[in-house]
Amino acid sequence: MPPMARRMTVRPQLLIAVRNVRASSNWYQHLLGLEALPEHRHRDFYDRLLCNGELILQLHAWDEENHPNLVNADASPHGHGVVLWFELDEFDAAVERARQLRAEVVLEPHINPAPNHWEMWLRDADGYVVVIASPDGTAKS
Repeated sequence: MPPMARRMTVRPQLLIAVRNVRASSNWYQHLLGLEALPEHRHRDFYDRLLCNGELILQLHAWDEENHPNLVNADASPHGHGVVLWFELDEFDAAVERARQLRAEVVLEPHINPAPNHWEMWLRDADGYVVVIASPDGTAKS
């Protein structure tokens, strides 16, 4: 166990494999209001998406660079058992952007009573389940 006096920082740096990095990057940028890195020579097989300078999501093309677990896109369902969950301050605006994208809706906007927040469940072009949610305690029934 780490010593109790030392304060540790852990930041998730989620990476998903996708069929078309540019298209997925544009989709997530639009849905979540993120920015991508400036144009770079690896953009067709890797991108990093940021919010206020903080890394939120990495996208990597299937079968590029022989990374373990990022090969053979059709070997199993993408993200089975994983939900890409994003809390946004401007939930209503994100719902509107999801509708503009014509995203496949898994669950329409609804209140989750446990955290008392709004959620909308979607599916991206690669089949990953994506949830957009308002901050906890913000739902007004």
